[in-house]
Amino acid sequence: MVDVGKWPIFTLLSPQEIASIRKACVFGTSASEAIYITHNDEVFVLGLNCSNCLGTGDNQSTIIPKKLEALCGKKISGLSYGSGPHVVLCTEDGEVYAWGHNGYSQLGNGTANQGVTPVQVFTNLLIKKVVEVACGSHHSMALCFDGDLYAWGYNNCGQVGSGSTANQPTPRRVSNCLQGKMVVGIACGQTSSMAVVNNGEVYGWGYNGNGQLGLGNNGNQLTPCRVAALHGVCILQIACGYAHTLALTDEGLLYAWGANTYGQLGTGNKSNQLSPVQIMMEKERVVEIAACHSAHTSAAKTQSGQVYMWGQCRGQSVILPHLTHFACTDDVFACFATPAVMWRLLSIEHEDFLTVAESLKKEFDSLETSDLKFRVDGKYIHVHKAVLKIRCEHFRTMFQSYWNEDMKEVIEIDQFSYPVYRAFLEYLYTDSVDLPPEDAIGLLDLATSYCENRLKKLCQHIIKRGITVENAFSLLSAAVRYDAEDLEEFCFKFCVNHLTEVTQTTAFWQMDGSLLKEFIAKASKCGAFKN
Repeated sequence: MVDVGKWPIFTLLSPQEIASIRKACVFGTSASEAIYITHNDEVFVLGLNCSNCLGTGDNQSTIIPKKLEALCGKKISGLSYGSGPHVVLCTEDGEVYAWGHNGYSQLGNGTANQGVTPVQVFTNLLIKKVVEVACGSHHSMALCFDGDLYAWGYNNCGQVGSGSTANQPTPRRVSNCLQGKMVVGIACGQTSSMAVVNNGEVYGWGYNGNGQLGLGNNGNQLTPCRVAALHGVCILQIACGYAHTLALTDEGLLYAWGANTYGQLGTGNKSNQLSPVQIMMEKERVVEIAACHSAHTSAAKTQSGQVYMWGQCRGQSVILPHLTHFACTDDVFACFATPAVMWRLLSIEHEDFLTVAESLKKEFDSLETSDLKFRVDGKYIHVHKAVLKIRCEHFRTMFQSYWNEDMKEVIEIDQFSYPVYRAFLEYLYTDSVDLPPEDAIGLLDLATSYCENRLKKLCQHIIKRGITVENAFSLLSAAVRYDAEDLEEFCFKFCVNHLTEVTQTTAFWQMDGSLLKEFIAKASKCGAFKN
């Protein structure tokens, strides 16, 4: 379960008040405002109250939760907020309410007057059932059950999608390229808008100075334009940061584009990308992505529950996805985003349900449910024959060679070390590997013996990430021994580029004689020994 106590503003609440929370959202320019819904469907707010964003009818800040009577019992299903801030939410009945900053008509009520209390947005939405809302800095969008999309508010860069740059005081249907298409997902950057339609296509409009629309250029778009570079993939989820965009495909692949000043694209550098680039290619399937228009932080969760973060993290620029110990992407924003806001309306309900992947991961090396043991270096590893047969051809063949009555309860393994064999068996349960590069060499040997090609690639990736001057020649020897041509070339280039340092290591002089001669000859051809 998510711990809302990770957001400082909730430390103002008593344990009883914390226990009553069913949904919550922290927002504001300094994460100084919060709204929460209780199990009894009562709605409370607290915080600084900038621009009347608490909706209490006055401009007073409060450290004591105040009830919003107008929203109690409304069954809030979605919520978003702007930079003013202004707040827009939708209910299970499809109604939309808005309040707060309204200098650009982002509340959709036809005026520019501040909204001091929640007011229903009627124009063009009264007979519609809204299922999702999204806000940029000063504009708002509402997605309807029938796939129609409406937008209003600030439009200096075309973010409302009306074809002009005039502000839009009331909800207006976004059409043009979206005409006749069913929108299924929406997201807003500061001054840009993105939409996913039911065939997996992605459309963007508004400000594009950093390439956040993914169109291959940095020109603003006044109407929706399809992200042609994503042709051939089916996008399920879209998320927008301040000026960058993330997109998740139906196959669990992750694409990123736009601003990259803080490494928020996760590409390993800080160069902006005008078109989508795939990231986290060596990781397992991604099931959730997260970003927020007020931050330069990105996060993703994989099918086994691993959570990665990158971008601006507590002032640091993390340019590659970093594996955290968090259980959910929400924790990334609580602990590392600036400001520490929530990227969505957070559900605090208990979740006893485990996915198939989570269940498998939990049962690895379980004495209680296993029906087979491996003994390696005198230590036992508990597994399930069915899982091994499903996941690995080597075991499928092995078990077929036994009659059930002859099947051993304990299988002795003497050709591989305990850390290596345990990592291999755990990989069959989790699709992931966590080993230092030196042990990954042994796992590469196992993967080669067992014809596990994907595992070989993962091992090579681990070795590439962990190569140093001290272990470079050992890794090169392993690459040659296990016929890993791509890894061999990588290690060779590393050794050549760091020739002076690596030739002073013990591993260099302990290298196999024939391999040492081959390296010297190949390096000489490259001109490495000229000096």
